[in-house]
Amino acid sequence: MTTTTATDLTFSISTTRFDEEYSPSAGSRVTTNFANLARGEGRRQNLRNVLKMIDDRVNDLADHDNPQRNRYAVELDIVSVDLHIDAAGTGHGAGVPLIEMLDVQILDRTTGERITGITGNNFSSYVRDYDFSVVLPAHKASSTGPGLPDDFGELHGKLFQHFVASDAYRERFSQPPVVCISVSTSREYRRTEHRHPVLGWEYTHDADSLTDLYFGKMGQQVRYFMPRGSVAPLAFYHQGSLTSDHSDLALIGTISTMEAFQKIYRPEIYNAHTAAGEVYRPSLQNPDFSTPDVTYDREERSRLGVEQGKFTEEHFMKPYQDVLDRWAAARSL
Repeated sequence: MTTTTATDLTFSISTTRFDEEYSPSAGSRVTTNFANLARGEGRRQNLRNVLKMIDDRVNDLADHDNPQRNRYAVELDIVSVDLHIDAAGTGHGAGVPLIEMLDVQILDRTTGERITGITGNNFSSYVRDYDFSVVLPAHKASSTGPGLPDDFGELHGKLFQHFVASDAYRERFSQPPVVCISVSTSREYRRTEHRHPVLGWEYTHDADSLTDLYFGKMGQQVRYFMPRGSVAPLAFYHQGSLTSDHSDLALIGTISTMEAFQKIYRPEIYNAHTAAGEVYRPSLQNPDFSTPDVTYDREERSRLGVEQGKFTEEHFMKPYQDVLDRWAAARSL
């Protein structure tokens, strides 16, 4: 575990290997997709199927000098981040769970080399649960018009940027996170003439979604790409240059990992039988799709997301509201 000091907010990082032996710890977010996949009597086979999907895809995309399509294996670590609030200046602030995401490495079975991949990927956040499951519904219930609550997502954005700039993060990771998630079902996407050799066809969107705006406050910009063999574009939220800051194999590791998860989470989009065309509007009502051989309880995930948001309100936002407000007021996005 690594700890670093900053004004009155510090971070600690721990990692857990995500493999077929993975079992959620007592401190893991109950809403995490990893925990959802690792439950029940068939949990080991469930995890094995997920990992095979990832490895098969990485070898499909990394096909150069790989005639048997088995040269590479993806190794995943769950990165858990705790926030330590030291309001009294004692240096002993209690740890509060803040973020979970995935760190990817690619094992070259031919050379034995481990290639550094990309951190971020399956990003999840307690404060984001609070914003979307508590703050936003309350605002909609009390408001007579459209719009978002004042300062919506700003605390989360400042906490995220503070974490990425911290010594704790930089001691472990050489590049800022790249968060790869599903495209929005509320937006339309158009294919451009640009085709990246690894990321595939680039798409543009008609307008920013709520997720785009939220990640923007985290200092992240978005690009959309549909890799070779995919049926829908993925959203890549990143800092710096997505295409220049990361190797082709690192990008392939993220594509393979997150495409597998999206096939499980949103098969209507990412395991559809018809690929996105020049103009694409994703829909969870699409009936023409296949379900991967992986058990995943989407209804439970939605229910627990609300419960986790309320937990965050009770155990993080309310107890530390004054400290967080003072800290956030002194920082700009």
